[in-house]
Amino acid sequence: MALAICPLCEAACGIDVELDGDHIRAIRGDPDDPMSRGYVCPKASLLADLHSDPDRLRAPLVREGSQWRETSWDTALDRAAHGLRRVRRRYGRDAVGVYYGNPVAHNLGLMTHGLTFVRALRTRNVYSASSADQLPQMLVALKMFGHLAQIPVPDLDRTDFLLLCGANPVVSNGSLMTAPNMRQRLKAIRHRGGRVVVVDPRRTETAELADEHVPIIPGSDALLFSAMLHVVFAEGLTRFGALHDRVQHVEVLADVVRDLPPERVARATGVPAATVRRLAVEFATTERAAGYGRVGLCTQQYGTLACWLLQALNLVTGHLDQVGGMMFTTPAVNVVGLLSALRLGGTFGRWRSSVRQLPEFGGDLPVVALAEEIETGGERRPRALVTMAGNPVLSTPNGRRLDAALSTLDYMVAIDPYLNETTRHAHVILPPAPPLSRGHYPLPIYAFTVRNVAKYSPPVVPRQAWERHDWEILSDLGGRLFAPPFVRRMTARCVRSLTPERLIDSLLRIGPYRLSLRSLERTPHGLDLGPLNPGSLAAHLASVDRYVDVAPADFVSEARRTLAGYADRDSFGDLVLIGRRQVLSNNSWMHNLHRSMRGGERFALHVHPDDANRRGLATGTLARLESSAGAITVPVHVTTAMMPGVVSLPHGWGHDRDGIRLTVAERHAGASMNDVTSESHVDTLSGNAAFNGVVVRLLRG
Repeated sequence: MALAICPLCEAACGIDVELDGDHIRAIRGDPDDPMSRGYVCPKASLLADLHSDPDRLRAPLVREGSQWRETSWDTALDRAAHGLRRVRRRYGRDAVGVYYGNPVAHNLGLMTHGLTFVRALRTRNVYSASSADQLPQMLVALKMFGHLAQIPVPDLDRTDFLLLCGANPVVSNGSLMTAPNMRQRLKAIRHRGGRVVVVDPRRTETAELADEHVPIIPGSDALLFSAMLHVVFAEGLTRFGALHDRVQHVEVLADVVRDLPPERVARATGVPAATVRRLAVEFATTERAAGYGRVGLCTQQYGTLACWLLQALNLVTGHLDQVGGMMFTTPAVNVVGLLSALRLGGTFGRWRSSVRQLPEFGGDLPVVALAEEIETGGERRPRALVTMAGNPVLSTPNGRRLDAALSTLDYMVAIDPYLNETTRHAHVILPPAPPLSRGHYPLPIYAFTVRNVAKYSPPVVPRQAWERHDWEILSDLGGRLFAPPFVRRMTARCVRSLTPERLIDSLLRIGPYRLSLRSLERTPHGLDLGPLNPGSLAAHLASVDRYVDVAPADFVSEARRTLAGYADRDSFGDLVLIGRRQVLSNNSWMHNLHRSMRGGERFALHVHPDDANRRGLATGTLARLESSAGAITVPVHVTTAMMPGVVSLPHGWGHDRDGIRLTVAERHAGASMNDVTSESHVDTLSGNAAFNGVVVRLLRG
């Protein structure tokens, strides 16, 4: 048996791996893990399938015309470096772009060495999954608290009122909130007499467990929170707790929401005014309450406004940085301090994309701009691309356009274990060793745990002699790119000596608990470092003036420009599309495992009976889903869980492209939601992709 950490999602569950030599026989939950306490979701057992998947690449591939052949690491790395260096020398450093995907946050080596590699390139063409996910949350943290990583999490173990908005943590196990076994955590809140309220256009798996489900028209969350704030100010229910002398511009916020009472926004949100007033009073008058929002809030046209106004609601009702409210972690590695030391605390708008002038954030441009920048970005356009642990053809808006744009690149290198919808455009694919053969410390994940913990897991199975870890690939590629030939070997030895384990050990030693890698290895189940501490934000505000800005000027300007008109508009479209999370799906890259395909066709479009009847649709029939970006054919599932006028489709599917090697996924291809989402539909402030609230037409197929 070997103890480890599941690296597949933000829950970071403790797992117990049963081995027969190097063969993985079974994976179970670790009952002594201080966070997960024996819980694992079905994905954890699939780590064994991923390890043995015959389609997972075991050797580097190089493309010659339309054909692929395996080659040695030295040949592949030499070829990759030569192609990138050639483009860089001819067109300048911005000509080499980078895209890195969500798994980077779950891979210690990619965190320690991947971001260093990106910085060494000194390119302005950096794109990541962050701008298809949580960018509004990070921008709100930067503007309100002074640092992009100062994002609070709900104190689940002590709250008495949990308001969940645009989030389905029973399926996701939390996002920007590490909280394994959310089903039991929600039941515990209700068992002690607390309340759970879910605001979502769909009656999700989380809503099924809640005391109350409040359906809302997609994209209108900012109006809902404005109306709740209106009630709080009008009823004199404001309080600030320990932050009472650290908050500025409260009067500006009150003025923003003054003309947005519940009655005015009821039609636009679909939430009755009486419900809004009741929720606002209940939230404000409950001593321990937390308002948490996630992907559904971020990925809409007014995502930053929605995230800001929900955080402002927490703040002005005394539920921020307080026990039972939205609190801040004290991780064993000070992530905020580390990022600040690396000058990664947060920048915004230092440069903009060439075509649409979308703003840079933290060194990245919004991924919605990638296709157009490749096509028509002028002198600064990316002509070569390095992708790390990402499949943007399936995970970013208007994937067909990006698919076509990637085919025009002068050169492309992919660090990825599969020949998939994105990597098929690469000239070289460099496949890393599988997850259970590398050590793991969830560095960024522990910044968002609902209880402070620390755990390191060494490799469960040894890597094979021919395999290389992600960080070794990046070290060798970087050495070939940046070091002169006569010092390349010495540089490579030096870089390789800086292993992820050595780096994390140093960071643990200077952290708040003065731990070390050895001390964590002596406690293989993990360390419980205690509950979240009230007053953490007050003691560590990262803003220049050490104040919380509850009404940042650019947020206020955008709210005044848009919200009143949005509340009063006449038409909301025929049907609007939202996404859907699935427990057995990890974005796009677990669909090639037989056991992940259980449960029938999981890529169906969910439709309310009223909308289905008007179109002559029934469960199992095929329908054509159209938008301004494109059209797809999807099977229909009729369900009362959907709000009328809203349809839902999971993302990550669409394994019907030519030239991929995904035997199982091709048999269950599905349709890509992102063939009908639009790269022009973005959050107005951050440029984050707005997948939710896309206007669509539904026709019988």
